[in-house]
Amino acid sequence: MKRNRRSTLRSAALIGAVIGLSISAAHPGDALAADKIRVGKAQGAAWTFLPVDAGVEQGLFAKNGIEVEIINLAGDAKVQQALAADSIEIGLGSGPGMAFAAHGGVAIGVAAFAGAPRNISATVLTDAPYKTVADLKGKKFSVSTAGSLSEWLVKALAIKEGWGPDGATTVPLGAIASSVAALRMKQVDAVMLATEAGFALEAKKEGRILVGMENYAPDFITHVVFAPRALVEKNPALIERFLKPFFASIAWVKTHKAETAALAKKVIGMEPEVANRVYDAEVAMFLDDGRFDPKAVAVLKQSYLDMGTLKEKPSDDQLFTTRFVPVKY
Repeated sequence: MKRNRRSTLRSAALIGAVIGLSISAAHPGDALAADKIRVGKAQGAAWTFLPVDAGVEQGLFAKNGIEVEIINLAGDAKVQQALAADSIEIGLGSGPGMAFAAHGGVAIGVAAFAGAPRNISATVLTDAPYKTVADLKGKKFSVSTAGSLSEWLVKALAIKEGWGPDGATTVPLGAIASSVAALRMKQVDAVMLATEAGFALEAKKEGRILVGMENYAPDFITHVVFAPRALVEKNPALIERFLKPFFASIAWVKTHKAETAALAKKVIGMEPEVANRVYDAEVAMFLDDGRFDPKAVAVLKQSYLDMGTLKEKPSDDQLFTTRFVPVKY
């Protein structure tokens, strides 16, 4: 009698195990370990990269069977190096960074996620005599590096204002701290830097934003999601599974100002006063579905020639793929 009971229990356990395996096979994201994706940010302190943090905190990636590890890197070149070294699977970088792909880089753009550069502004000292953009004609602007987006934006501003491509002088100074120091010492007249840095200077009564760069590059691609070409070919499903919750995270950010401000404080130490102003200024630049706007792509290609990054305009397929867009989530 006991033997029959033990046999019955063993049979029930076996049936349960089989059912469990069947459920796991039917819903791998629910029952199996999540796929890990290492995501590299071109700038860890940039507000515009917060959607990936929001997706992690809100569990949006987890719901899609993705475990995200966020890695902060120091610029576009570092993102491309990390992708080439297989240190990350996904890179969050700039539209100008797609020029690396045209140079034979291992990564390619898989989605655009920010348009006009509302995150970059021309900032001057609080007590500077400059009241309008016209007052900056012939003046010195600090930029990050020669050939950078910030340098190109100075030239775009000068051309649109009618000064000509050499209507303002650019001084490459590297990190934001160096540019701000030069501004305080009046070695430059204005700094072309992150809008959030300008707001931080305003909060300290040390500077003021004169104009945002979305006025001079309304059709542009500021930020792009990158993936290695090999991953695009061998495991496109993994890229799709990342992009869906990533753009769902952008949608969340667009409708949760207070929560995003709290996240900015937690992730990058941004004070609420500044975070709320940054949100109002920059949230509109986020794109909804990852598509590469043809007008913006054309402007971006021309910028490569203007800055000497490339000698000729690349084809679209040298820079990005459209197989993953529009993203539907």
